[in-house]
Amino acid sequence: MSEPAAHRFYLDEDVPSSAARIARGMGLDVVAAAEVGPLPRTDPEHIALAAADRRVVVTYNRNDFQRFTLDCFAAGKPHAGVLVVVRSIPRDGAAVAHALKEWSERWEPLQPYEVQFLSAWRSAE
Repeated sequence: MSEPAAHRFYLDEDVPSSAARIARGMGLDVVAAAEVGPLPRTDPEHIALAAADRRVVVTYNRNDFQRFTLDCFAAGKPHAGVLVVVRSIPRDGAAVAHALKEWSERWEPLQPYEVQFLSAWRSAE
């Protein structure tokens, strides 16, 4: 019997890179854009880089990533999914990391071209 698919996340430049370190400390497979090469990158470059490593892009940038997801789908370009962080989650590494942990415990990994919203979180008080 095979293991269930694991969550793999790629945090774009809109998400604090400290969230990757904190989330890894909680057992998640997360990398930040700043950890994998020079910045800045375009949104399509983030999607391509994440897809090449089978990682879901995590971003606060809803509109652009929804549009680029449709563009990737139409062009048949690789895409591993997008998880949009809702504005109610502070741009704070710990808040994002805890939200990712909670989300990953509730949901299956995203399918190619799927876009979901990261809204489940509670303060780590």
